[in-house]
Amino acid sequence: MGTLRQQMAMDMVLKGFSPTTQALYLTCVKEFACYFDRSPALLGEAEIRKYLHHLIQDRELSQSKVNQVYSALKFLYETTLQQEWNINRIPRSKQKKKLLVVLSPEEVQTLLSVISNLKHRALMMTIYSAGRRLSEAAHLKVIDIDGKRKMIRVGQGKGNRDRYTLLAKATLSLLREYWVAYRPKDWLFPGRYKDRPIGLRTIQRVFEQSLQKADIGKPASVHTLRHCFATHLLEAGTDLYYIRHLLGHASIKTTSVYLHVSGKHLSQVVSPVDLFDPPPKSDS
Repeated sequence: MGTLRQQMAMDMVLKGFSPTTQALYLTCVKEFACYFDRSPALLGEAEIRKYLHHLIQDRELSQSKVNQVYSALKFLYETTLQQEWNINRIPRSKQKKKLLVVLSPEEVQTLLSVISNLKHRALMMTIYSAGRRLSEAAHLKVIDIDGKRKMIRVGQGKGNRDRYTLLAKATLSLLREYWVAYRPKDWLFPGRYKDRPIGLRTIQRVFEQSLQKADIGKPASVHTLRHCFATHLLEAGTDLYYIRHLLGHASIKTTSVYLHVSGKHLSQVVSPVDLFDPPPKSDS
């Protein structure tokens, strides 16, 4: 599928897909073609249905993975091959909705306090206080920190959108302390080699070790800090509109998920039992 692969790759570049998404989609399509040992151009609706069924029933892949394959094939057939995609005949696997795991402000504070390494503590503080994604934090550059305006630039985040997010006073103070100690030149948080950013797995490992050291039993990940950022802002009274822009969400629907995990809104709801008249006191 050499020519078809090149055409699809070009289409994704023209659509502005990230390199990660491009590589993922091409891999999904390649595996689809290998399964039938034929070019996707010679396959159709019946084969797509069969393959998706195979992924769910035989390989028992997660819904997230199956939907990645679905999106890749849909792009291939609709955009590159210019064929109709019958959504009724090829339905997308419905995602199970799970509540996000969120740490309390006290838990986040404890988590940060147990990190003795200055560089790692500054990194985790930046992720939480600015609501950054893992890859966004890793690829931060020194020039992205605007101390005067108290803002952090997010260059080409998810969806290839630039944005600015918060730079808290406490974070700026810690970053200044870190800069004096480490003197980073290009990447704000370089890896083992100064000309490369810190590795994503390194960041994940630091978080996992800190979570364990802080004795926090919740199934949290680095991305949980981003959820904490949004939820704690919402609970502090920040409008969902502003949170959406700080997170870089294209749609307010994505941001509205935090309404379901915010304790502020739940705590304001009065249980029906509290509307009852108080029962008369019993004779003692």
